[in-house]
Amino acid sequence: MVETITAEQLRDMIDADEDFVLFDTRSPDSYADWHIADAENVEYSGDDDELVGEFDADDLDAGDTVVTICATGNSASSFAEYLEREGLAHDVKTVEGGMEAWSMVYDVAPIATENDDLVVLQLQRRSKGCLGYVVGSKRAGEAALVDVTRATDEFLDAASEYGLKVTRVLDTHIHADHISKGRELADRLDVPYHLGKPAETRDPDFEFDPIEPNDVVELGDVEIKAVHTPGHTTGMTSYLVDDEALLTGDTLFVESIGRTELQFADQDARDGARVQYETLHKVIMTESNDVKILPGHFSVTDDGEYIDVTPGQPMFSTVGYLWENNEILRMDEDEFVEHMFDNLPSKPPNYEQVIATNAGEYEPDDDDEETELELGPNRCAATSDSAVADD
Repeated sequence: MVETITAEQLRDMIDADEDFVLFDTRSPDSYADWHIADAENVEYSGDDDELVGEFDADDLDAGDTVVTICATGNSASSFAEYLEREGLAHDVKTVEGGMEAWSMVYDVAPIATENDDLVVLQLQRRSKGCLGYVVGSKRAGEAALVDVTRATDEFLDAASEYGLKVTRVLDTHIHADHISKGRELADRLDVPYHLGKPAETRDPDFEFDPIEPNDVVELGDVEIKAVHTPGHTTGMTSYLVDDEALLTGDTLFVESIGRTELQFADQDARDGARVQYETLHKVIMTESNDVKILPGHFSVTDDGEYIDVTPGQPMFSTVGYLWENNEILRMDEDEFVEHMFDNLPSKPPNYEQVIATNAGEYEPDDDDEETELELGPNRCAATSDSAVADD
């Protein structure tokens, strides 16, 4: 009988470097758009219970462990049963919920801090490359959640494990690649929901508690300072946590920098790039060299490969390291601006509808529509490859 496993169990098998063959039974187009690293595409119809694409059973060894995955679990389960029925594999597992379930797999990585009162937890959505944060004070028992996604329970559970009560929810900006649930969660918990006051330039269709640039919110003795960092959007606000870590949203990543043309268009896009240049050079790079850069995203290719990061491990850099090693930061302004428009990755899927949702202008019909809007990796970086030189 075919064994059903969760997406989290698949993650654990990958992380343990277990030996298995992974078949993705979606259409070739869906597979090409986004798949797990090393997955092989064999299109199979769950409705008709038959192969659609080509499959060579001779590629399987008798002792192989096989895992199947599809969009939601239907065709992958049928293909797993076919393999077992035909005697093509004896150890077959199928992923419950398919790629939709995979898209919601999270890892929680604690970030080391000098202040023993300070807690910083990084929540990593490994399929999409989204990063969110729990920032807290152990002594006060309070936490703020930053850039909360649809997986609100992951954030609440992470805070709870450290004995922290959520007293604030913040977003760095109005996101273009995933649906924020920060505002909804804040309402549910009856706590303030913050955006930087410059987010008013995006005309959000909802009320929020604005934080002025350089203002501070407190969690006991832990301070979170709002730092206006426009470029990716006009309203982008980074958060400086206790002078130790800067949560940079989509301004600066560990392997690249944030693109600027999702909000800006035409000539305005170059103006946006100049704003981004000034933000990077006159704001972020003026912080102390040892300040940790904690971004809002990491890069995942359409082939499911991770660029310069390892899921489950803390993803951060420092101001000093990036200044020395990020080749884009070393460019002069004109070169920087032109570079921002050479070889840009394709835009995030459905980004205009996602922005409208996060701005309060559009309400998806249900969870299924939200899932559809979000599928695939983020594409918020200005480069497809790493811009950071190897050590």
